Amino acid sequence: MIKRFTSFACLLALVATPALAADPVLGTWQTQPGDDGHFGFVTIAPCGSKICGTLSRAFGADGSTIPSDTVGRQIVWDMQPEGAGKYDSGRIWAPDRDRTYNSRMELTGDRLKVYGCVFGICRGQTWSRVE
Repeated sequence: MIKRFTSFACLLALVATPALAADPVLGTWQTQPGDDGHFGFVTIAPCGSKICGTLSRAFGADGSTIPSDTVGRQIVWDMQPEGAGKYDSGRIWAPDRDRTYNSRMELTGDRLKVYGCVFGICRGQTWSRVE
């Protein structure tokens, strides 16, 4: 029984990985500037059968690279691909508020609308594809 389950799990992993590898949301995205003018690059990649995003670079209001303790931190996780450019049931950490929210995303071309929601009230940004 365990051998069958292990074989099934391996097969499922092999089938799911190529689907995520071709997901159009994968890549690097530029966030909108926060209230202080700072913005970042978020690298979106598969994490298991879901989608996650890690802050890969931070920039000051003048566009220069700045040091930040948040670089390397996962800020989007558990995002479930729903098809047709929609992602749901994820979580997002908002660095400017140091809070975590339920999240969803919508991809249209080179624009990614990212929402963080609490009690049905959502706040969002539109990110632009970098690469």
